[in-house]
Amino acid sequence: MTEKQNIEYKISWRDEYLKWLCGFANAQGGRLIIGVNDNGEVAGLPDAARLLEDIPNKAKDILGIIIDVNLQDQKGKEYLEIKVDAYPNPISFKGQYHYRSGSTKQELKGAALDRFLLRKQGKRWDGVPVPKVTLANLSDRAFSHFRKKAVSSKRLPKEEVAVSNHMLLEKLRLVEGTYLKRAALLLFHPDPEAFFSGAYIKVGFFRTHTDLLYHDTIHGNLFEQVDKTMDLLLTKYMKAMISYQGIYRVETYPFPEEAIREAVINAVIHKDYGCGIPIQISVYEDQFYCWNNGKFDKHPSYNPDIANTFFRAGYIESWGRGMEKIIDECSQAGLPDPSFNYDTNGLMVQFKAKPVAASEKMAGEMAGEMAGQVAGEMAGETNGNASEKRLKKILELIKANPEITMPEVVSKVGISLRSVERNIQELQKRNVLKRVGATKNGRWEVME
Repeated sequence: MTEKQNIEYKISWRDEYLKWLCGFANAQGGRLIIGVNDNGEVAGLPDAARLLEDIPNKAKDILGIIIDVNLQDQKGKEYLEIKVDAYPNPISFKGQYHYRSGSTKQELKGAALDRFLLRKQGKRWDGVPVPKVTLANLSDRAFSHFRKKAVSSKRLPKEEVAVSNHMLLEKLRLVEGTYLKRAALLLFHPDPEAFFSGAYIKVGFFRTHTDLLYHDTIHGNLFEQVDKTMDLLLTKYMKAMISYQGIYRVETYPFPEEAIREAVINAVIHKDYGCGIPIQISVYEDQFYCWNNGKFDKHPSYNPDIANTFFRAGYIESWGRGMEKIIDECSQAGLPDPSFNYDTNGLMVQFKAKPVAASEKMAGEMAGEMAGQVAGEMAGETNGNASEKRLKKILELIKANPEITMPEVVSKVGISLRSVERNIQELQKRNVLKRVGATKNGRWEVME
């Protein structure tokens, strides 16, 4: 005999083992074997007859549950087998809630206890009503964005969304009585973090696991978080390879755009917003990680109301296909299958870029150099003149908009983020440009 998720051995009885019975009742049920050591060997139980009567009474009086206690015998050695059923209602041991997970017993506290109690009541986290928040506190822009997405994706007809904001929330089942649900605040409030700490996304670019080069945090309602995160990833964090089909320029990212989008959306939809920890995305030259303290759409969602609203807005095609879609996108792009690592801390999705042979990389670099030389000759420019023109263009963009961001410069100039950073540094060395204020909230100042 060996210990399993639903089997626990104890050499003798102690009243504290009522916590184990509590944990089994709150999970999937199980058996507690008294008089057997950890190796599954029967050691015997001298007071088995007395315990046969005491243990059921204590379980009834302290836990409020009915258990089966059976006296067993192996080669003259007696032991007790205690069988506990899974209970639909939460069971507590003197005000403490215990839960059997794997081969361990855990005491539920904080957000974990909140989720457990809601689940036992047949509710989900995002469906809990929130007092003292009204429709006037929500964002009209968020409602307009939803209406536009829902109609353009043909998930909802135009006449169905052409109603008041309150009526729209009722159609989406984001209202309970006179209260807004938590999902309504996350989806339509301008600052969900005022109610739920950790309701944002962190993105970082790493050279190695310990060498962070730069990072961003994305805030706002959940629709904004998805859109802004994807925009940042495609303009700042993922370097596209340039190729041509005839006269048309083609940009290929190291990781499939649709697969990354699906991973981000799933993380936002299924995140545990009660934990206070943000979604974390780590980008490398050849790897991409997306982690959230929640589950994936293969498992029961923490947030069915959020998932339903994202579906109505056309962000997801159908429920339960996220993992399959990610794998399909990677396969079509010729990439290795992504890995999905799920444990009690959350879910980590990992993508790996396609390995590039040294000869292929060298050929690409040579082709790029040759294309640059030919373009320069055709334009009648030297490399120095092209560089000066680029510096001048960047300076003009900054002068027109002192709060312009690096990704915006990238999109307007048409060069890589690293090239923009080098050009900015060159302008600062020449004392024609300086930074005023903090990196995040500051601005540029062009020196006359």
